[in-house]
Amino acid sequence: MSSAEEVAEVLDCLWESEKTLIIVSSDLSHYLPYAIAQREDSKTASSILQLNHTVDHEHACGAMPINGLMLAARKHHLTPHLLDLRNSGDTAGPREQVVGYGAFAFTLPYSSLGNTDYAA
Repeated sequence: MSSAEEVAEVLDCLWESEKTLIIVSSDLSHYLPYAIAQREDSKTASSILQLNHTVDHEHACGAMPINGLMLAARKHHLTPHLLDLRNSGDTAGPREQVVGYGAFAFTLPYSSLGNTDYAA
């Protein structure tokens, strides 16, 4: 298993310019009741928004890539933005056991979400 630092190194190798787009994908919580999943996923989202690279595998399957992205985001002075946070209970699934999902964008400090060309 790679460490967050190793993931950040790979991302740095891929980083070419401010037009570089890197996508890291991961589910968040798994098989928790709806209300508990909302609470846990909100904590994970808060960690991501604070660039706190200590997300663990209990809160996101892709914890290491997420943590590596946050390390790279700090290095490149990126600002995190929450685009959406929900779980399978918000869509078509039952609410007894849900899977959490979050969408985040990391932009340069002088970018604003209103004039950035990306879609989540």
